[in-house]
Amino acid sequence: MSRKTRLEDLARLAGLSISTVSRALNDSPSINAQTKQRIWQLAREHDYPFRRYMPAGPVGADATIAIIVPRPQGRDNYWLSDPFFLELFAGVGDAARQRDCDFLVSHVSPDSYDDLRQVMSTNRADGVIFLGQSHLHDDFNRLAEVEDRFAVWGAQLPDQRYCCVGSDNLLGGRRATLHLARLGRERIVFLGDTEAPEADQRRRGYIDGLIQSGLKVDPALIVDAHFEVESAEASVESLIRRGVEFDGVVAASDLIALGAIRALRRGGRSVPTDVSVIGYDNVPFARYSGPALSTIAQDTARAGRLLVSKLLDHQGEGAMRSERVATDLIVRESCGG
Repeated sequence: MSRKTRLEDLARLAGLSISTVSRALNDSPSINAQTKQRIWQLAREHDYPFRRYMPAGPVGADATIAIIVPRPQGRDNYWLSDPFFLELFAGVGDAARQRDCDFLVSHVSPDSYDDLRQVMSTNRADGVIFLGQSHLHDDFNRLAEVEDRFAVWGAQLPDQRYCCVGSDNLLGGRRATLHLARLGRERIVFLGDTEAPEADQRRRGYIDGLIQSGLKVDPALIVDAHFEVESAEASVESLIRRGVEFDGVVAASDLIALGAIRALRRGGRSVPTDVSVIGYDNVPFARYSGPALSTIAQDTARAGRLLVSKLLDHQGEGAMRSERVATDLIVRESCGG
């Protein structure tokens, strides 16, 4: 049996004194960030159980998970205020508590592969959950070649080499569109920010649904809108002002759907009599909006359990396999049937 790495061994490998290494492992402010990063990396490489020497958490957690939310591409704001991501935070938090695990939300916002490497090498958490891929798919693939302590909430993409948990966006977009088509809607708008991988997959599902229903795919009905009420309002108001005819809306999120309904009402359109609307996410306000919002539900509780278990059980065979959580069509008042 090989001898466990000791503090003295770590000091020798780092070429530093034992006291310096000990202070670095305890995140002392007297040690600079570069030195801490190097020592923490050595500790991981040589399987040194340095969590025992870290300051104890308030409840003596068995592990700690860091949550990082990459900034959406081309935007200065974050997802943190989005109701769906708050639900996802809750799912991760509940799953972490069940495993006696603490979790923290970091302020950092990686924008490149170097940023991702910096994040992974300078944190002492047992694992990192990235909520959203933004434009970092290729960078996550590179990171997976040298790191296995992370999982991503997001879309299933071609040639994916990292662990990703997400919903079946193609199926969700297709089911929403097919439902509106069954109601007799023929001019169905897709409303969403297709630079986001998940929204783009929902758009593709929408196109599949149109084709399956024998409806024409009209590029004029595929309309850009960020994941914000105000952006969706502006996009729908523009459609109405330009005289574009439409009788249905498939929105890439519930926030977008709510913005669409507000704009339709201001434009003198009745929902669902004139225009049927379906959202995506099933956030809590969806059932209480007026009219109550039809939507595609994502199972955030199961998503949280999967993300946490991927990190804490990653040594098990197949534990880091990417997975999809189920989606479900929730029919309420906004689509009329």
